[in-house]
Amino acid sequence: MLETPTPARPRLSRFLPTLLLLLTVFGPISMDLYLPALPALTAELDAVTSVAQLTVTACLVGLAVGQLVAGPLSDRFGRRRVLLVGVVAYVVTSALCAASPTVELLVVARLVQGLAGGVGIVIAQAAGRDVFSGGALIRFYGRLTVVGGLAAIVGPLLGGQLNTVTDWRGLFVFLAAVGAVLLVVAAVAFPETLPAERRTTGGFAQTGRDFRVLLSDRVFLGAVLNQGLMYAALFAYLSGATFVLQGIYGLSPQGYALAFGLNSAGFMICGYVAGRAAERWSVPRTLGIGIVVAFLGSLGLLAAGLTPLPLWVVVVSLLALASGVAVTSPPATTLALVEYPRLAGTASSVLGMVRFGFGGVTAPLVGIAGAATILPLGIVATASIVLAACAYLALAGARVAARTCQPSSPRTQSRV
Repeated sequence: MLETPTPARPRLSRFLPTLLLLLTVFGPISMDLYLPALPALTAELDAVTSVAQLTVTACLVGLAVGQLVAGPLSDRFGRRRVLLVGVVAYVVTSALCAASPTVELLVVARLVQGLAGGVGIVIAQAAGRDVFSGGALIRFYGRLTVVGGLAAIVGPLLGGQLNTVTDWRGLFVFLAAVGAVLLVVAAVAFPETLPAERRTTGGFAQTGRDFRVLLSDRVFLGAVLNQGLMYAALFAYLSGATFVLQGIYGLSPQGYALAFGLNSAGFMICGYVAGRAAERWSVPRTLGIGIVVAFLGSLGLLAAGLTPLPLWVVVVSLLALASGVAVTSPPATTLALVEYPRLAGTASSVLGMVRFGFGGVTAPLVGIAGAATILPLGIVATASIVLAACAYLALAGARVAARTCQPSSPRTQSRV
């Protein structure tokens, strides 16, 4: 059971973990929900395909930048105020997306929708650091990973079902309604988790100093770069798997959905197990296991690109890649945030921005040689994971090994 140091509000504290998990969903699900309706959207707005696809890219960029902005603001003004503003902006921009008369306006609205959606991600991670410690903190980050995997499954499936009864505009109306419900729930049930005495002061100058403090910490930098590069491999998989499984191996859309669901389930299960295992095996050991598992999966994809291999080898390799990334997420997130309770929002924003930013950069590389070969996916995934391991070992490995890695260590608790 998760620990909650807010005994004065027991009813709210029991619901708080669930609310934090929900906040991580509405941003990423915005990127996936309307994908089944993208062709119809392109036709209705008389847009070229490449411009219509910018609506996906704009949301991804917004999710990355939104976290980078919301994190420092929440360290200064508190989590609750920033969260409520972000959810209000999400509801408004979702309605604007539904009413957009041109694809250009839709791209802009999607960018702002992503900015607002990023607020939920960063506040969930930072508020978790505010109220949890020790094993509860690691377990909480494990559950965030599970919910992220669930969103990857639910988004396209829910969008496909809704698309049978409404058009693409109706999907954005649905997102606005979901945001409105979350706004009401957050207004009622989200307490301020960052007391005024623990907030940062000093304006933009202090924010710049906070970023310098974080980026000069080799453990923080190693954990963040590790996650950015691991998620680069994951985004390469997400962007390339449909071409590999359907275009090269001839799977039907239903077969692809089954394979994708299997890998997403692996992502969820391994994220949950990693949150539990890190308490017993230690944070760095769990992180190392995740890197190895993902590396083995990437090697399978690389081998399939160099020589023809059966479909089951590719599916197992994709499963290992996704599962390995999930295993690294809870321990790396813990390493990045645990030393900075006063800067949890800023630290979380850097972590989230790097994850989405690296993923957005590497995803297009998978298609650089066309859709008829799996080799680019194998190369990008393998190179990303090797670099992720090197970044962690070079920057953080020795320092983490030299001290107790658990969040409840005396050094961690004394950092203010």
